[in-house]
Amino acid sequence: MLVRTIPTSTHGRYLVRPAESGPSAPLVVGFHGYAQHAQSMLDDLERIPGSAAWTLVSVQGLHRFYNTRTGEVVASWMTKEDRELAIADNVAYAAAVVREVAREHPCSRLAWVGFSQGVATAFRAAARAGVAGDGVVALGGDIPPELRDGCDVNLPAVLIGRGDRDEFYTAAKLAVDASWLGARGIEHVTLTFEGGHEWTDAFRRAAGDFLARTLR
Repeated sequence: MLVRTIPTSTHGRYLVRPAESGPSAPLVVGFHGYAQHAQSMLDDLERIPGSAAWTLVSVQGLHRFYNTRTGEVVASWMTKEDRELAIADNVAYAAAVVREVAREHPCSRLAWVGFSQGVATAFRAAARAGVAGDGVVALGGDIPPELRDGCDVNLPAVLIGRGDRDEFYTAAKLAVDASWLGARGIEHVTLTFEGGHEWTDAFRRAAGDFLARTLR
């Protein structure tokens, strides 16, 4: 048996909530976790203090499927199969979304936000999409290994958060990421809050403060 791959076109879905402040507002681009969808991530972005001043974009993973319990359409970013190709697709997708949104909503500053599986996509977009931006907010997910192993990776300021009961993104994983960022001289802040693998008000406040500083 021979295994081959072929490039093809597909349509991605993203949601845009314009800023109340009008043109040239900062742009905040979010990537949801596994088995979530763009609307759930947009809801979380809107609950960050100060978000009314930013144009919010929530990008939905290209790989859609049904939640067998609820029947709703959800998505993921990739699997281990053809991993490198999926990474390239996701980076190109993120870059295309930013270019398209910027045509209608010219932005002065840019930040990437990821939750869980979406954290890796946020870091990859910041490092490889051609628009590094001004900040990365990462909740409950780690820096992908190919970026940690790279010698030409540049990232903007980073906020990393995890709940103290998060069994997926452990304290050890956060320590590895913080050490890597520190070794490369990348500005970063870490926060461990009371909670699990989830958004909490404590993290939303930290994200709001971080984004207010990096997007001003």
